Amino acid sequence: MTSDDNTPVLSGAPILSGAIGEYREFDPPAALEGHFQCAWSNTLRPDAASLSAVVPDGCVDITWIDGDLVVAGPDVAVALATLTPGSTVIGARFRPGAASRWLGLPMSEIVGGRVALSHFWGARAREIAQKIGDASSTMERMRAMQAALCRLAPDVEPPPADMGFAFNALKTESAGPGMAVILDRLDVSPRTLRRRCQEAFGYGPKTLDRILRFQRFLNLARQSAEPRLADLAFEAGYSDQAHLTREVRRLSGFSPAMVLRQLGA
Repeated sequence: MTSDDNTPVLSGAPILSGAIGEYREFDPPAALEGHFQCAWSNTLRPDAASLSAVVPDGCVDITWIDGDLVVAGPDVAVALATLTPGSTVIGARFRPGAASRWLGLPMSEIVGGRVALSHFWGARAREIAQKIGDASSTMERMRAMQAALCRLAPDVEPPPADMGFAFNALKTESAGPGMAVILDRLDVSPRTLRRRCQEAFGYGPKTLDRILRFQRFLNLARQSAEPRLADLAFEAGYSDQAHLTREVRRLSGFSPAMVLRQLGA
């Protein structure tokens, strides 16, 4: 799926999910604030490529796609999804560590997976999917999803604060400083931190750090008027541009230059 830096994206080739349509995020209702980061929708352009490349972001989502509710497990590599051009996907993104409380298992068991929500919730998930499908607009579907989650929230334990702290520390700091701060603040051994991260995120803190550094690169690329890869590598926390190139290819399947083009940077 990679492409030479001077080759245009071909029809039918994968496109980054963030560049395939109109993506919007919304604050969750008060009843869900402790459990979910946001609700979101992504409306694909009618002429969009049908093959979407979803890159790792350290998160777990419940998504409604073509009538089905699916849990998008934590990714460690790009995940390809075939979507209907012109359709709208909606979702709810868990806060760090919350998904295991809602789904009843450690995230290490569904790494890289796309699992029907009915696998966890049975008939209840199918009923929720039906109510969402009966709604006549994207906003009504999002309200239906959130209303169902609000009814369930009182019976779900909030996510552990330590994993939220670990996620936010690595989201803003490179591995060395970020990891040292986490171990010191949480007063845990590296082994304990690795076990806790595997339960909450599906993988250890080093992998989480790689993924969140990659997300820093993406965010910087979107915000930069005239991005230079060497500058982005430094600002995102990579050792050099070559390090950036290796990691971006491993996590997205694209070269950094192709990522910039798809994001319109």
